[in-house]
Amino acid sequence: MSLMNWFEDKRRFGGLIGALIEKATKGYILSEKERDKYIKIDTTKGLWTRCDNCENMLYVRFLRQNKRICEECGYHLQMSSTERIELLIDRGTWHPMDEDMIARDVLKFSDEDSYKNRIIFYQKRTGLTDAIQTGTGKLNGTPIALGVMDFQFMGGSMGSVVGEKITRLVEYATKKSMPLIIVCSSGGARMQEGTLSLMQMAKISSVLQIHQAQNNLLYIAILTYPTTGGVTASFGMLGDITIAEPKAYIAFAGKRVIEQTLRQKIPDGFQVAESLFDHGLLDLIVPRNLLKGVLSEIFELYGSAPHIRRECNHFFSG
Repeated sequence: MSLMNWFEDKRRFGGLIGALIEKATKGYILSEKERDKYIKIDTTKGLWTRCDNCENMLYVRFLRQNKRICEECGYHLQMSSTERIELLIDRGTWHPMDEDMIARDVLKFSDEDSYKNRIIFYQKRTGLTDAIQTGTGKLNGTPIALGVMDFQFMGGSMGSVVGEKITRLVEYATKKSMPLIIVCSSGGARMQEGTLSLMQMAKISSVLQIHQAQNNLLYIAILTYPTTGGVTASFGMLGDITIAEPKAYIAFAGKRVIEQTLRQKIPDGFQVAESLFDHGLLDLIVPRNLLKGVLSEIFELYGSAPHIRRECNHFFSG
């Protein structure tokens, strides 16, 4: 095989992976045959992968070292929840919470496959029990409570486990007077759990109100590609400070749904982070390689506030 043909194959395989991500974002349900077609071809486990933006071939080892930012165009490729924890948390300080929590198929939901089988499939594929990791750790020496959603697990969909883990994390942060960070990456509420998934929006919002308004504690929401649906409509937009990654897709309903509902043409890019920032929906857009330093400065500023210093001195004193 010639070098040109080898690169062409890599581009073609990368296109299959891109199609899988696009379908997951749009809420498609893959059949077993379709799923096998996409899952078996995974360039991220090889030497090279393709940038979703400029389509240049990227050496995976260097890409990981560069925090999955394309060295050609600066595009922020998707990261796993484990990679994001490593990005933000000081080495050796991470303490996970509620790792054994597993979703139950209360509705006995089934379409082309059962909900139970889908959960098992994604657990094997990602090594996670559900679409979020929660825990505590230190960020440049500051103790924080951190939740990180993982789009690789059923499109980061929010079911009862995700909602309960976030709720417990917020309650723990409130009890210990710790600042809270949630990294959002989700297609929205998990349809296989029906109303049980939708009620998580209100449950999380209520404990955040106690954390923020009643206890004057900090909550920072970090929005990544993609943040949509029920996550955007609840805790994704409730941060005291809302930060997005460059070019992140942030929306409640997708462009196609809005156009079909309103019968109006929507301009391209209106749901991208930069557009939302221009319209006042976001506080900051921070590149991934600067995020930890920016968060550290925010904590330093927050800790210097007089009423915060009195209440949280044992966390911010050193």
